[in-house]
Amino acid sequence: MSVTYLRRLGVTVTALCAFALLAGAAGAADQPSPTPAPPAKVPPTTDVKVTTSMGAFVIEVLNERAPLTSTNFLRYVREGFYTNTLIHRVVANFVIQGGGHDATTLALKPTHEPVFNESGNGLQNKRGTVGLARSSPPHSGNSQFYVNLVDNPDLDPVPTRWGYAVFGRIISGMDVIEHIGEVPTGTTGPFKADAPMKPVVIEKMEIVSGTVRDTSAPVVNPPPPQTILSPK
Repeated sequence: MSVTYLRRLGVTVTALCAFALLAGAAGAADQPSPTPAPPAKVPPTTDVKVTTSMGAFVIEVLNERAPLTSTNFLRYVREGFYTNTLIHRVVANFVIQGGGHDATTLALKPTHEPVFNESGNGLQNKRGTVGLARSSPPHSGNSQFYVNLVDNPDLDPVPTRWGYAVFGRIISGMDVIEHIGEVPTGTTGPFKADAPMKPVVIEKMEIVSGTVRDTSAPVVNPPPPQTILSPK
């Protein structure tokens, strides 16, 4: 077998291999791309049962109307964040507020990043609605929430200022809310005013209907202690 023949045979084999590789690549390109899985559908509402030392109530979380605030609140619920926290602020004929202070140490618990203020979603601060508490900066809300004991239009936004974002409503146990709203209050521990003299403890929260999108975020240290207030 001559050297020339072997060289020609080598060229032929190389060409066939190259053709096979090109054909394989073309075949792979012709294959349809897998269809990505659709994102998990978020239900319009999610019910959350809140069990306290004074009884239980159920919040209907309005996922569609306040998607960022609802996702934030439900993340804390899933994480068990609210277990053994306080309803630390009660103002008769106004609001009850909680979900930030540990019931044992009274300290603020570490939270996730603050949430964008969705007070412009059209939901009003009516009796029995649930909103996200915050400090003076409009986008400073995190874990703390409040329940309106009466209609509070002063908490709604106006063209000159941000309001307080409503993200849910009480659909069961409003009598429990009203009883909490009647407890004696005063100064106790780190709370300078409006704190229940006998602690009102959130024993647990649990999702009792619906599903929520899976989210994650880093935990940050709590801000310097300050009262999360609503407009006076």
